[in-house]
Amino acid sequence: MGSNQPPANNQPQVILITGNMAAGKSSVAQAVAEQLPKSVHLRGDIFRRMIVNGQAEMTLELSAQGYQQLRLRYRLAAMAAELYLQAGFTVVYQDIIIGSELSEVITYYHDTPVSVIVLCPRPDVVAARDTAREKTGYANEEMVHAFDHVLRTETPRLGYWLDTSDLTVAQTADHILKHLPQAAVPLHSSNE
Repeated sequence: MGSNQPPANNQPQVILITGNMAAGKSSVAQAVAEQLPKSVHLRGDIFRRMIVNGQAEMTLELSAQGYQQLRLRYRLAAMAAELYLQAGFTVVYQDIIIGSELSEVITYYHDTPVSVIVLCPRPDVVAARDTAREKTGYANEEMVHAFDHVLRTETPRLGYWLDTSDLTVAQTADHILKHLPQAAVPLHSSNE
């Protein structure tokens, strides 16, 4: 694997890895975190899974309750990331944050350095990966293309976009670590 390089300037930061279901976020985030000297792999969906009763379905067209729960999940992740950062950890946070939500989620981090990595493999690769997984996220290929459309046309071009269609997990993690400076997004001051 990689060279166990810390983020630029050795400062703890958030490395936000996003993309659609079956884009490889979990595996890649774990591989990136394993290459850093002091790191946390924060899985955003853990906050959804903690809901015992009343969990809204997460679909392309969210209900009002689903949207509220999604925003809650993003805010909880930001709070957890902040606490880990204060303890000196770099946080590799992975979640599905697509569409206009990406810009909003970044504002949750205020004065915290954030690097955004958007994994964007081709839809046919996503469909094949989803079929090979234990859990499937897509009902059919049409749904894969619908999510891909949102990713590519409605998601702001922030950070570093990486087509991982022909990359292994290890290659993707190495590529991310080498390109962290290009993935940095401007800080959002809490005074704004």
